[in-house]
Amino acid sequence: MGYGIDDIRIEALLPALGRAEDRLARLDERVARSPIGEGFRERNHFYDAAASMWIAGELVHIEDLVLHDASMDVRTPTHELTQAHAILRSRRRLWRETASWGIGAAGMATLRGRTALPEADVADDEDPTDELDDDAIAVRDALQAEYAELDAALASAERLLQGNDDTAARSAQSDPRLLIYDPDWDEDARLSEWRDLMSQVERHPPALAAAILWEAWETAEPLQRQHWLGNVLVGAYLRSRGKVTSHLFGLAAGLKTIPRERRRARTRAERIAACLDAMAAAADADLETLNRLHLARGQIEHRLRGRRSSSSLPAVVDLLFSRPIVSAGMIAEAVKVTPRGALSLIGELGVREMTGRGRYRAWGVL
Repeated sequence: MGYGIDDIRIEALLPALGRAEDRLARLDERVARSPIGEGFRERNHFYDAAASMWIAGELVHIEDLVLHDASMDVRTPTHELTQAHAILRSRRRLWRETASWGIGAAGMATLRGRTALPEADVADDEDPTDELDDDAIAVRDALQAEYAELDAALASAERLLQGNDDTAARSAQSDPRLLIYDPDWDEDARLSEWRDLMSQVERHPPALAAAILWEAWETAEPLQRQHWLGNVLVGAYLRSRGKVTSHLFGLAAGLKTIPRERRRARTRAERIAACLDAMAAAADADLETLNRLHLARGQIEHRLRGRRSSSSLPAVVDLLFSRPIVSAGMIAEAVKVTPRGALSLIGELGVREMTGRGRYRAWGVL
């Protein structure tokens, strides 16, 4: 990588750095003190996963991701949706582990799929006895990703055969992975250099250090696949430095607001400044979301007054604020009622319907 940080002019970055540090600190304190912090954390996983795919040039709808995560797909999952779900699961895993786990060698190896997950990858609010169901989801996602890669390899091999490139065709037939992976791409060495950079930026403020690490990841591209992991690891790094400890910060949502010309600027200083601005933008957006959710929670809780202690409505409210959208099937499964009973519960809360379709109905709190 050969990434030197001594030539970075900190003075030119001070305005953007000040904004990022201030917004991150404010957001962290608000989420830590908020009564809906748990729901915000889970929602943030979904939005950041979709934003990561958007930055990569792929569109994944939030509702499809939510339903796929609940194993209630309304259509066959695409490769992009499967990848977005992998981002979602990686973020959940990072949040469950210790602050420094994700940026360590063992954590990175696990996130890259080099080692088996020692425990079931379930959401924080899920029953740990449902390990078999979640393992089935993980196996399904892995198989779908492998099938998509195999289809691409077969298509490339067919094109090579039609072009009469005998040498390339024989190589492709002997090892189809050569059509997807560059054999000269030393991922382990690149990741090792990127992790060495973390020790060099320790003397810088957390936001600046995270921006430098993001820029280095974008420049070096350590992984041929899973390039999205860099954005997730930046959030893990901010948590390890104690800057954002209330949740796993979602950088991708902020990067969406930054023009590509700035994210891919010619100079390193411009790219780092763009990342700092993305942090501030993401923090501002998250604060607005937190305010809206807090207001909506207060309005909905008025409807819970006078209810029996055995009422299922509080559990439905918790589900509403932990997912961008919910369907009748999700409510029925969460509170153990029939789909008809789920419709009655959601009707009592007066939540806005998101789809407006009779065959597939979903509700959510914006």
